[in-house]
Amino acid sequence: MARSADDVFAETMTPEMIAASEYRAAELLDEYDTLQKLRKALDLTQEHIGRRMGKKQVSIAQLEKRSDFLLSTLRDYVEALGGELDLVIRFKNHAPVRLAGIGEKSLSEVPRRSGPARNVGP
Repeated sequence: MARSADDVFAETMTPEMIAASEYRAAELLDEYDTLQKLRKALDLTQEHIGRRMGKKQVSIAQLEKRSDFLLSTLRDYVEALGGELDLVIRFKNHAPVRLAGIGEKSLSEVPRRSGPARNVGP
Protein backbone atom coordinates (compact mmCIF):
# COMPACT_ATOMS: atom_id res chain seq x y z
CA MET A 1 0.00 0.00 0.00
CA ALA A 2 1.30 3.44 -0.91
CA ARG A 3 2.24 5.79 1.92
CA SER A 4 1.87 9.54 1.81
CA ALA A 5 4.83 11.87 2.12
CA ASP A 6 3.26 13.26 5.30
CA ASP A 7 3.35 9.78 6.87
CA VAL A 8 6.99 9.27 5.90
CA PHE A 9 7.97 12.72 7.18
CA ALA A 10 6.13 12.13 10.45
CA GLU A 11 8.16 8.95 10.99
CA THR A 12 11.56 10.39 10.05
CA MET A 13 11.40 14.08 10.98
CA THR A 14 10.63 16.00 14.14
CA PRO A 15 7.77 18.53 14.07
CA GLU A 16 10.40 21.28 14.16
CA MET A 17 12.16 19.84 11.13
CA ILE A 18 8.87 19.60 9.23
CA ALA A 19 7.99 23.22 10.12
CA ALA A 20 11.45 24.39 9.01
CA SER A 21 11.10 22.49 5.74
CA GLU A 22 7.66 23.97 5.04
CA TYR A 23 8.97 27.45 5.87
CA ARG A 24 11.91 27.07 3.47
CA ALA A 25 9.63 25.74 0.72
CA ALA A 26 7.40 28.82 1.13
CA GLU A 27 10.50 31.06 0.97
CA LEU A 28 11.63 29.46 -2.29
CA LEU A 29 8.19 29.81 -3.83
CA ASP A 30 8.05 33.47 -2.80
CA GLU A 31 11.47 34.09 -4.37
CA TYR A 32 10.21 33.08 -7.79
CA ASP A 33 6.59 34.18 -7.73
CA THR A 34 6.91 36.02 -11.04
CA LEU A 35 8.46 35.17 -14.39
CA GLN A 36 10.69 38.23 -14.09
CA LYS A 37 12.12 37.09 -10.75
CA LEU A 38 12.73 33.62 -12.12
CA ARG A 39 14.50 35.02 -15.20
CA LYS A 40 16.64 37.32 -13.06
CA ALA A 41 17.54 34.48 -10.69
CA LEU A 42 18.91 32.64 -13.73
CA ASP A 43 20.88 35.79 -14.66
CA LEU A 44 19.16 36.10 -18.05
CA THR A 45 18.04 39.29 -19.79
CA GLN A 46 14.77 40.00 -21.57
CA GLU A 47 16.79 40.38 -24.77
CA HIS A 48 18.29 36.91 -24.28
CA ILE A 49 14.86 35.35 -23.73
CA GLY A 50 13.47 37.32 -26.68
CA ARG A 51 16.14 35.96 -29.01
CA ARG A 52 15.40 32.40 -27.89
CA MET A 53 11.66 32.92 -28.41
CA GLY A 54 11.98 34.87 -31.65
CA LYS A 55 10.43 37.97 -30.08
CA LYS A 56 11.55 41.50 -29.31
CA GLN A 57 12.66 42.55 -25.82
CA VAL A 58 9.60 44.76 -25.41
CA SER A 59 7.34 41.72 -25.99
CA ILE A 60 9.12 39.86 -23.21
CA ALA A 61 8.73 42.85 -20.88
CA GLN A 62 4.99 42.91 -21.61
CA LEU A 63 4.72 39.15 -21.14
CA GLU A 64 6.38 39.31 -17.72
CA LYS A 65 3.81 41.88 -16.55
CA ARG A 66 0.80 39.84 -17.61
CA SER A 67 -1.02 37.48 -15.30
CA ASP A 68 -3.05 35.73 -18.00
CA PHE A 69 -1.57 34.22 -21.15
CA LEU A 70 -1.67 31.08 -23.25
CA LEU A 71 -0.06 27.96 -21.83
CA SER A 72 1.90 27.59 -25.06
CA THR A 73 3.39 31.05 -24.43
CA LEU A 74 4.33 30.08 -20.87
CA ARG A 75 5.84 26.83 -22.17
CA ASP A 76 7.91 28.76 -24.75
CA TYR A 77 9.10 31.19 -22.06
CA VAL A 78 10.08 28.41 -19.65
CA GLU A 79 11.92 26.57 -22.43
CA ALA A 80 13.75 29.80 -23.30
CA LEU A 81 14.88 29.85 -19.65
CA GLY A 82 16.25 26.34 -20.19
CA GLY A 83 13.49 24.59 -18.26
CA GLU A 84 10.51 22.36 -18.90
CA LEU A 85 6.90 23.12 -18.01
CA ASP A 86 4.82 20.39 -16.39
CA LEU A 87 1.16 20.85 -15.55
CA VAL A 88 0.07 18.92 -12.49
CA ILE A 89 -3.40 18.70 -10.99
CA ARG A 90 -3.66 17.88 -7.30
CA PHE A 91 -6.82 16.54 -5.68
CA LYS A 92 -7.42 15.81 -2.05
CA ASN A 93 -7.04 12.06 -1.38
CA HIS A 94 -5.76 11.36 -4.90
CA ALA A 95 -2.33 11.06 -6.43
CA PRO A 96 -1.24 14.07 -8.53
CA VAL A 97 -2.13 13.90 -12.21
CA ARG A 98 0.32 15.20 -14.83
CA LEU A 99 -1.36 16.59 -17.94
CA ALA A 100 0.40 15.89 -21.21
CA GLY A 101 -0.07 17.80 -24.44
CA ILE A 102 -1.71 20.86 -22.84
CA GLY A 103 -0.21 24.07 -24.17
CA GLU A 104 1.97 22.31 -26.71
CA LYS A 105 1.96 23.53 -30.29
CA SER A 106 -0.06 21.52 -32.73
CA LEU A 107 1.35 20.67 -36.14
CA SER A 108 -0.81 23.40 -37.69
CA GLU A 109 0.95 26.00 -35.50
CA VAL A 110 4.49 24.96 -36.43
CA PRO A 111 5.91 27.33 -39.06
CA ARG A 112 6.29 25.73 -42.47
CA ARG A 113 9.34 26.07 -44.65
CA SER A 114 8.89 27.83 -47.92
CA GLY A 115 9.79 26.01 -51.10
CA PRO A 116 8.76 22.74 -52.69
CA ALA A 117 7.69 19.83 -50.54
CA ARG A 118 10.20 17.04 -50.11
CA ASN A 119 9.51 13.37 -49.75
CA VAL A 120 11.20 11.78 -46.78
CA GLY A 121 11.92 8.09 -46.61
CA PRO A 122 12.46 5.27 -49.06
